[in-house]
Formats: sequence, C-alpha cells, structure tokens
Amino acid sequence: MSLKNRAVIASLKVLPQHWMSAAAGVVAGLPTPRPLRGAAYRAFGGVFGVDFDEVKEPLDSFSSLNAFFVRELKDGARPVDGAKDAVVSPCDGAWGACGTIADDTALQLKGRPYSVRMLLHDDEQARRFDGGTYATLYLSPRDYHRFHTPVEGDVVGLRYVPGALWPVNGAGLQFVDGLFTKNERIIAWLRPKDRPDELVAMVAVGATMVGKIQIAFDDLTTNVATPDTTVKTYEPPVHLHKGQEWGRFLFGSTIVLLATKGALRLDAQPEGTKLRLGERIGTI
Repeated sequence: MSLKNRAVIASLKVLPQHWMSAAAGVVAGLPTPRPLRGAAYRAFGGVFGVDFDEVKEPLDSFSSLNAFFVRELKDGARPVDGAKDAVVSPCDGAWGACGTIADDTALQLKGRPYSVRMLLHDDEQARRFDGGTYATLYLSPRDYHRFHTPVEGDVVGLRYVPGALWPVNGAGLQFVDGLFTKNERIIAWLRPKDRPDELVAMVAVGATMVGKIQIAFDDLTTNVATPDTTVKTYEPPVHLHKGQEWGRFLFGSTIVLLATKGALRLDAQPEGTKLRLGERIGTI
C-alpha cells in the first residue's frame, strides 16, 4: 500500500492538478439526459455506497452528477442535537486527527505535524488558537456533501487561500508534508453566541478532483481560472444557527475545525470512526 501511495503522489507531482480537477468538475456538470438519470446516479451511488433512501428529491430531478452530488437529504434524516451546550458534527464523514494545538502545531496524521499559522494564512489569528483544540473530519464520495454550522454564532470573516489539490486520503496524508497548508481552502471565523472573546474556525480544504467549494452565505467559489487570496470581513456579521448550511463540496474533501483555548471540548473518537451531521461531538 505504501508503494502504491508513493506512486500516486509521484504522478500528481507532474500532472496538472487544477486542470484535472477543473475538467472533472466540467464533466460532472454536464447535463444528464432525463431518461438516463436514475440509472446513472444509482450506478455511481452503488459504487460508493450512497443511501438512496435519504435522498429528498427524485433522482430524475438532478440535472447533472454535480447536482446529485450536493443533493439535499429528506427532512429529519439528520436531526441536530438541540442541547444548548452541544457542539455538533458539521458533516457526514469520519474522524481524523484531533487534539490540542501546541506551539502552532496540529497533526494531519501521527508523525505528520503542520503549522496552524500556515493553515490559516494569518499570523494574528493563529496566535489566538494556540492552546485550543482541533479536529479533522473527512468526507468520502458516499457522504452527504453539504457542511453545516457546529455551534450557533456570527461569522465575522472569511479567507480564500488558493493552492494545490493533493489528495486528502491516505496517500496525501502519508507523503505530503503540511498537506492542509498546501491545498486550496476557504477559512471562515465564527464567534459563538454569547461568547465574544472566543472563536471557532471552519476550514474547508480542497482536494484532487474536487470541482469546487461553495459557501452558502457568500458567492465565493474555489478552483477558478485566476485565483487570488481573498479576505472578507462581515459587518454586520452573518448569523448562523446550529445546523444551518455553511457550504458544500462538489466531490469529497475535508473539514478542519479549530477553536480557541477553552471554547470547545471535543469528544474525540479513534481515527476512522464514522460521523453523522448533527450528532453531538463535544461541549461548548
């Protein structure tokens, strides 16, 4: 497996990552003839294990594979823990590395540290998170691909950082140092309700074959022809309720959740443990 992963990374070093991902996005966005939609999406979903019983709309209503990929779920499919002190999972997926941020360092994998300052692309904000907590949450192609708000609060700012599109599976995590600091990403800062001195960061990380990352409360989209670092401040802030949609991935990727010291206590689980949107993963 290690040799296979090395070969994948070696290949991606010479291949045009953005062109490949953009091309995949174009293909996935091509209209699917209505008579073929049900069979096409069931074939795709069958390969990855999609639960079709949860899909809200009829399969023939999705105009393209991309539209199916960011499908809505039936009402009640993902109940959000309503306890006032509950931090909920912002997505379907699986647990990755989780722990305490120490000396500007978090882990993408055991023995693979990365700089939080480089992840956030902001020295001042990064200093605020030292001593805080972080968690990495992975989405696979079978998962629901919208991500939501883990705690109620106000989004006060956003930063888009262009970058590479390394895979965020075992190959990338094992062989690309500082993977999350190199891939393109959107970082948004949320101030939890009634806690003006605390901050939560949601980092949506792009990956190979991720067509785009889209934000629900802004028109910003990643993987564009001429990307530039973009910084936005929201005044007034954008208020989001717990469980409200934050954004969506066109194909699978990763969420890195960070919180300033004392803001959240996360109930970390072993890497690979499944996650469901809305379930309690910690306490605020």
